[in-house]
Amino acid sequence: MSGNIQLLSDTLAAAKAENRAALIAYLPAGFPTVDGGIEAVKAVFDGGADIVEVGLPHSDPVLDGPVIQSADDIALRGGVKIADVMRTVREAHEATGKPVLVMTYWNPIDRYGVERFTTELAEAGGAGCILPDLPVEESVQWREHAEKNGLATVFVVAPSSRDERLAKITEAGSGFVYAASLMGVTGTRTSVGLEAQDLVRRTRATTELPVCVGLGVSDAEQAAEVAGFSDGVIVGSAFVKRMLEAPDASAGVAAVRALAGELAEGVRKR
Repeated sequence: MSGNIQLLSDTLAAAKAENRAALIAYLPAGFPTVDGGIEAVKAVFDGGADIVEVGLPHSDPVLDGPVIQSADDIALRGGVKIADVMRTVREAHEATGKPVLVMTYWNPIDRYGVERFTTELAEAGGAGCILPDLPVEESVQWREHAEKNGLATVFVVAPSSRDERLAKITEAGSGFVYAASLMGVTGTRTSVGLEAQDLVRRTRATTELPVCVGLGVSDAEQAAEVAGFSDGVIVGSAFVKRMLEAPDASAGVAAVRALAGELAEGVRKR
C-alpha cells in the first residue's frame, strides 16, 4: 500500500488556491493516553486544521521545549510504543481523510528499522515524516524507502542555514520544507520575528516545494502574520499547552478544537 504524499501535496495546493496558508497542527501520540491522543488529533482536524503532525515521543527531544517535553514524558510513562503512533495515524486519517505525518527523531526509526517503519506508516495511511535531526548526507536509505512507499521526507531548515545548505536540503526533501522561525526550541512566543520571513524568502529561492513555518506561533494574530509570507503555519506547543492545562481529557479535546478554529480563522486573515 502506498502512503499519502499526494494527499499532502494536494492539501497544500488547495490552500494556496484559496489564497491562504495551510494550518498544520502538532500533537504527540499517547498524550494524555493513546485513545485521548487520537481524539485530540480528530478534534484539531474538526476545528479547522488542514494537516496534523503526530509526534513520536522521545526521551531526549532536542528540538522541543518544556511544554512538549512534559507531554512526551506523560506519553512515555504511559508506555506509548511505535505501534501506538501508527494506530494514531491510521485512526485519525481514516476518520477525516486528511493528511497525517509523523514527526520523529532519527534514533527510534533507526532502532525499529527503516523498511519496517516506512512500510507500516504507509499501510497506516501516513503522508510522510518530519525528521529534524537527520542530516541530508545520511538520509539516502530513508529517502529510498520513503519514496518507494509514497511518503514525504520533510527536512527542517533554520535561520542559520546558509543559502548553499538550503539548496542541498530542499533538493533532497519532498512534501514541504519545515522552516524553523528562529534558533532554539519549540514553544509559544510573543513575536515570531523577521528572521522567519527572510528564511522563507531564501528557501523559496531554492525550491518549488511549499515552505511552512513553525516554532513560536501560538495565537490567531501570529498565525495571520506568518500566513502572510508562508505556505503553511505550524502550531504545536500552543495545542499541547491547552491540553496540559485542561481539567480533564474531554475538556482538553474541546480546548484544542477551539484553538484550531481560532488559528484557522487567523490563516485566512493573512
